[in-house]
Amino acid sequence: MTAREADQEFVEYVVGQLVTKPTAVVTKRTIDELGVLIELTVDREDMGVIIGKEGKTAKAIRTLLRVLGAKNDSRINLKIVEPEGGEPRPPREETHHEEAHEEVVTEAEVEEVTPEAAVPTPEVEDDDEAPMADLDI
Repeated sequence: MTAREADQEFVEYVVGQLVTKPTAVVTKRTIDELGVLIELTVDREDMGVIIGKEGKTAKAIRTLLRVLGAKNDSRINLKIVEPEGGEPRPPREETHHEEAHEEVVTEAEVEEVTPEAAVPTPEVEDDDEAPMADLDI
């Protein structure tokens, strides 16, 4: 195995240690003008482990590959292939983490806003054709 194939072996080793079905780990290595591309396929049940919470595990593996690529003067990219027959991702729900970043408005700030400032009123021309001109209120 050459130094250029060490990246593929590295991915297989790291991913094999993380998943529950290491025999299902398959990598495919291709080289093009952009650099090295390693396509990773794992068992459907292990996809969540490889991607990690908020994609942190996949990002960490990609970071380590970038370091390995710098050592060998190459650019290495990792593509995680979704298993065939995979279910479409459900829409992302708001998490507790995101709720913590919502803007908090105090009562003092609410009192500063007047009803006129909160709702802009459209300007109406002063002609008899105005939609509300004929109403007797």
